[in-house]
Amino acid sequence: MTTDTDRPAEPERVRAPNIRDVARVAGVSYQTVSRVLNDSPSIRPETLQRVRDAIAELGYRPNQAARALVTSRSRTIGVLGAQTVHYGPATSLHAIETSAREAGYRLSITNISSSDYTSIKSGLDYLMSQSVEALIVIAPQVRVFEAINDLQVGVPYVTLEATGLGTSHSLWVDQVTGARRATKHLIDLGHTEIMHISGPQDWIEAEARMQGFLRELSDADLRTRAPILGDWTASFGYYAGLELLRFRDFSAVFAGNDQMALGLIHACRELGLDVPGDISVVGFDDIPEASHFSPPLTTVRQNFAEIGRRAIELLLGELRGETGLSHEPVQPELVIRESTAPHR
Repeated sequence: MTTDTDRPAEPERVRAPNIRDVARVAGVSYQTVSRVLNDSPSIRPETLQRVRDAIAELGYRPNQAARALVTSRSRTIGVLGAQTVHYGPATSLHAIETSAREAGYRLSITNISSSDYTSIKSGLDYLMSQSVEALIVIAPQVRVFEAINDLQVGVPYVTLEATGLGTSHSLWVDQVTGARRATKHLIDLGHTEIMHISGPQDWIEAEARMQGFLRELSDADLRTRAPILGDWTASFGYYAGLELLRFRDFSAVFAGNDQMALGLIHACRELGLDVPGDISVVGFDDIPEASHFSPPLTTVRQNFAEIGRRAIELLLGELRGETGLSHEPVQPELVIRESTAPHR
């Protein structure tokens, strides 16, 4: 028979530190700690540092829900996303989360299943129910932004898009300029017959990159060909490459993203063609694997970390009531590697 004395003693539960513990270690009142947590400007620098040191020492984490009740501020930024599984949107989201956390904010994220009006409104309604202080929209289709403009968004918001319309709510990487730089690089290498494998027709980035490609060819007085509409996948680049290379009346290809460029290189290798000896290939995005393709891929790099940082900077500026905030586009960078060479 087992008695109470035979049972092992339950381990004593460790209590999470609270605001009064922080006050005791810092040698201040708990009201002072509260003012520090709420970013009060009246705290002396030495007191602020003592409180921060105590918070770090104890591993104290403020109760966000309780703070929201006291301050009427949720310190939450909503993110409305669509197709964030793709490299570009997913990387932007990561950068936004990092920048928000550094600024003392957290994210509430919802992904819409489709770009119809009902789905977009449902996503917005959900985020507003979370008492978000501001909103970021990451979506690739034009109709998503058209719906956002029609709906009444009652908080500061910024849209990550590539239309280049320069609205007071937009922030974007200059996709047209990136595409022009990629195309000009091929032209400067002596290529005059250049193909473009585009992304999906209803994607803003795909349309912008296509326009940049066509404008650069037109400015160089070169023949323009109808772009091939793809779906961003390596599989599409591979099968499109097999079809295009049956005739091979071109010497270079600008692919709308790095994955389609990878598929195209695969098709070239399978048909016994050398990249860049027979076909030069340029991609777009500079995914982490691009420098490890065979050959390493020439591509256009987008600074997703800068986009995330600037999106949060814009929103915080609006929340503070600042005016004249910069909406200048982020400039892309052409990264030249070994998949392009002079035309022979």
